Amino acid sequence: MATIICEDSRTEVPVGAGGGDDLWLAADRAQAATGWMLKPEGLCRGEVCVPVPRGREAQFVRDGAVNIAAFWRHMGRPAVHADDGSLWVLGAGATDRAQVLQSLEAPDFALADLEGRVHTLSEHRGKKVLLVTWASW
Repeated sequence: MATIICEDSRTEVPVGAGGGDDLWLAADRAQAATGWMLKPEGLCRGEVCVPVPRGREAQFVRDGAVNIAAFWRHMGRPAVHADDGSLWVLGAGATDRAQVLQSLEAPDFALADLEGRVHTLSEHRGKKVLLVTWASW
């Protein structure tokens, strides 16, 4: 079993053989973990499809399984894993991150105050907000 963190989701999946930098998942598991579906034209999400590179099909698809890490890297997105393969993080590409930064709009999140009441950033849209953070490292 492996934990896959992709965008806002965390999924536990059985992984196939491969190891190393390969993450082989059954096509339905890959879709559940990432939202990308294997179709004859390639790996697709909505109207966007990424074709399997010609001559390298065996590196990406075989026996109904998808090497999701290979596809992720092919799309210019980072795919990193723990040494034992028990945890994978499939990140957003630089282009996606740059577009978010262009808007200068922070993603929504929720935090509890000192009394335990939960507040979201979206409650304060249109107002000036000062976020103060701290970390021990």
